Amino acid sequence: MKRIKQLSQIFLMFFVLTSCKTSINKESPEINSEESTKENEISESTRMEIKFSCGEDGISKYLDDGWIILKEYSQEKICTWKSVPSTKDCDMEKDKGCKITKPDKIGEEKIYLLEK
Repeated sequence: MKRIKQLSQIFLMFFVLTSCKTSINKESPEINSEESTKENEISESTRMEIKFSCGEDGISKYLDDGWIILKEYSQEKICTWKSVPSTKDCDMEKDKGCKITKPDKIGEEKIYLLEK
């Protein structure tokens, strides 16, 4: 019985090790190809997404560094939260369970997609 178990483990190990392939990446160099120069230009350009929330604005720093805005959009965002008592008799210092957290100020989040 032990021999059968050992043989099955050896067979399983052999099967796992022989099923793995090594991949060989053969690349042929292209000389003066227009497609390769276009691909190099695309790979050199980098994209970045930045967000500014609740009145922050630092986009001019990126524009001065040579970044170009591809896309700009905005969405609502809660800037600050406040805690209020849930009932008139609630003492928020003693009983933490009667505290409700509500949005205090709602602002705008601007999202920029930049490319250099």
